[in-house]
Parts: sequence; structure tokens; C-alpha cells
Amino acid sequence: MKKVGVIGSGFAGLSAAACLAQSGYEVTVLEKNNLPGGRARKLEIAGFVFDMGPSWYWMPDVFEKFFSRFNYRTSDFYELVRLDPSYRVFFSKEDRWDLPAGEPSLKSFFESKEKGSITHLTEFLKEGKRKYEIGMQDLVYTPGVSISELLQWKIVKGALSLSIFESVSSYVRKHFKDPRLIQLLEFPVLFLGAPANRTPALYTLMNYADMALGTWYPLGGMYKIVEAMEKIATSQGVRFEYNSNVEEIIVSGNQVSDVLVNGKEKKFDFVVAGADYHHVEQKLLPKVYRKYSEEYWQNRKLAPSSLIFYLGLNKKIKNLRHHNLFFDRDFTLHAKEIYDHPEWPTDPLFYVCVPSITDPSVAPPGHENIFVLIPVAPGLHDDDAIREKYFNLIIDRLETLIGESIKENIIIKKSYGHNDFMADYNSFKGNAYGLANTLSQTAHLKPSIINPKLKNLFYTGQLTVPGPGVPPSIISGQIVAKVLVESDKN
Repeated sequence: MKKVGVIGSGFAGLSAAACLAQSGYEVTVLEKNNLPGGRARKLEIAGFVFDMGPSWYWMPDVFEKFFSRFNYRTSDFYELVRLDPSYRVFFSKEDRWDLPAGEPSLKSFFESKEKGSITHLTEFLKEGKRKYEIGMQDLVYTPGVSISELLQWKIVKGALSLSIFESVSSYVRKHFKDPRLIQLLEFPVLFLGAPANRTPALYTLMNYADMALGTWYPLGGMYKIVEAMEKIATSQGVRFEYNSNVEEIIVSGNQVSDVLVNGKEKKFDFVVAGADYHHVEQKLLPKVYRKYSEEYWQNRKLAPSSLIFYLGLNKKIKNLRHHNLFFDRDFTLHAKEIYDHPEWPTDPLFYVCVPSITDPSVAPPGHENIFVLIPVAPGLHDDDAIREKYFNLIIDRLETLIGESIKENIIIKKSYGHNDFMADYNSFKGNAYGLANTLSQTAHLKPSIINPKLKNLFYTGQLTVPGPGVPPSIISGQIVAKVLVESDKN
């Protein structure tokens, strides 16, 4: 059996490892941290279980498709519940919306906010379904090695309906006038790395994923997905080596010969890098074998980073839902401070997740588990004073908006920002979500999954195809496994 070393155990690494083992390879996952999951790790403190990264479960079909490869269903590992309302949006203290689950309820809700919008939403979701079917069933599974992949007849035939050359902003405004509805429909692209007026309208497929396919939650937390994928990989024969820091990729001739791990060399026939692409290429590889220059990387458009607070409260909260979006400020300035002139935001929008409302198991009885996230530009200076400034700013606003005290009830508090992303994941500029999904960084224009100078080195994860997010990362692992197997046959 040929040996494959997978660097990193995030969703892409777990996916690639399981698929390669299924294809007959002897696979070892090398993970620098003490447990799997990458950015989706968990944090356990005093009876609280915090998901450290992803908290939205969208596109359930992608998860089921992956699990079915191994003759499993997601229900074999965790119980999914559909959230209703899907989330709460705060436009002000007096103006807050609960987005109902299911298309019929959602259409009635839209009609109550803007007369005639039920017709527009029906058309919007119909077009979104077409984009989703082409984008998530065809485009997203292409390896991005050549532009010829985009010339497949099925993709070309549907290209006009994908709105690739139109922005999300202009597309949404064709259908709706109410500024709150517009903001609501533009929010899913917030973490794709560019404002709505510079994001291709193809990505309104995410609105379809949100509103038609639903917002879900795996009881026990998002880490249940990681545990399930680790079990699947192990059942296929994958070995996991934790606390294993890859320090160098050693090259001989035109291929990787060894990987230096904690000062010891390990030999593999193939290496799949699921760790940060920039770190692997610019720090672990000899310069002569790199596909991209440092200048190339510095010119990439990145999705945002995040400042996160994990909070444990000694009481229950009344006026929050599982997911909460705070649009009580104008996003124009915040967007400029993320994308155009990177700096710490003046008056940011933010997101709050309270999973213990749905799932009592993630907090002690009578307590609340709260996750607060502020999207910020990558590459910023990060220190404790800055974190404390934003903690106080956000908590004060949150208390005002929900009309409840929080600060005096906090018994657990931990922050996570740029420095942590870099220390834990070698994250390029401390980014949290990978590359921006702009037109110039789509498909074959993303960093390649193959290294043309080394025939046995491959890349997977959020800095390559298909892009950021949990479902795309799972797909990325499947793509790289297929490309590696086909390369090996040739």
C-alpha cells in the first residue's frame, strides 16, 4: 500500500484522509494540535462546550453525500434539528425580526414587510435553486486545474442563469426595495471576502441554502461532525498523530521524499497539505519548488478574520435566539474597514450564537453558552487591550439591544483573534475564512490543488478550490483525493 501523509485535520484534511484510505492508501494524518477539527475544534471549560469556529449548519445535502460514500448517514452519528426561527435579526432595540423556517412561512413573512415581495421571493428562490444545483452539484466538484472544466456543456448551458458577471447587490435590488430585506439577503455573503457589490450574484445560491434547505444544528454541537468524520476515517484505516508539528517538507528530485515532524523524518509516497496553503508553500517548501511567490500571496484578496468571545453565563437569556445577527449599525463603514482600508472597525456589526437555547448539553443547568463574533480585516495588530475594548463595546450594545444584563453574569470568558489563528493554524494574516470569493479568485483562478514542480504534493482546504466554509472544505478533500488517485494511475 502506498503511503499518504495528510497535513492537518480540519474538515478538508479529514475528508481527504477518509476518501484516500477508502481508495486503498495507507493514510496518516499529522495534526499539530491535540485534537482534530482545525478551526472547528471545541473548547471545554467547567461544563461549557464551545464550538470554536463554525456554528452554522447549512447545505445538509453536502454532508449526507459525503457520509453516504462510506455507507453511513449523518443520523448514525448525530441528531440534526432544524432551527425555527432560523435566526433573529436586530435592526434596533424596537425592530427585530425572527426569520421563520420553511418557504411558505418565509414568503408570508416577506409579504408582511414589503407588499408584492412574495412573488419576488418565489422567483428569487427559484433562480437560487437553479444556481445551487449547478454551483453545488457541478461547479463546486471541479478541481480547478484548467479553464476547460468550465466549458462543460451542462455548465455552459446554465451559465446565463448563474449571474456570474452581476453582483449580489444589484441582483438583490432587482427583486426587493425594503432596506432591511436587502440587508438580510446580502448577509450570507459577508464572510465570502468581499462586499455584496463586488461578489458575483452566483453566490445568492447561499440564500437558497439558507431559506429553502434550512438552518440546522447537530445536537452536541458542530464538533459532532468532526468526531463523526474522524470515526469514519479511522474505520477506513486512517492513523491520526496529534501534537505532530510539520516543520519541513523535504524534496528529492521532482517529488517530496520526507516530511520533518517534531524533528523526525517521515517518508510518504504522497503528501496532501490540508494546513494553511501559504504556510505550507512559503514556510515548509524550499523556494525553488514553490508555485507562487510571496508577492502573489500578498496580492490575494482574503475573506475576513474574526474577533471571537466564548462566554459562559450563570443565568438563562430571554431575548436571544440560537443565531442572532446585529444590523443595528450601517454596514457601509464596517465593510470599508474590512475590505478597502483594513483597520479595526469604528462601530462594527456582530453575530451572537447561543446554542444552549437549543441544546442544554453544551452548558451546565441554568447556564448559557454564548459565542460572540465580530468580523474584522485580516492582518491587523492584535493585543489584549484591543480585545478588551471591543468586548466592552459589544457587550454594552448587546445589553441595550436585548434589555438584559450580561456582563455581571459572565463566569467564563475567553477571547480568540488574529494571534490565535496564526499560532494554532499558521493562518495567513490571521484570516479565519480563507480567500475571498471574487470573480478573479474563482475556480481555476484560485491557488491550485496541484504543485506542478512536485508530482506527489497536493493541496486542499479553504485557500484552494472550492473555497471557504464547512461544506466546501469537505468537498475540497473529496476533490483532492480524486485528483491524487487519478494522478497515481497515470
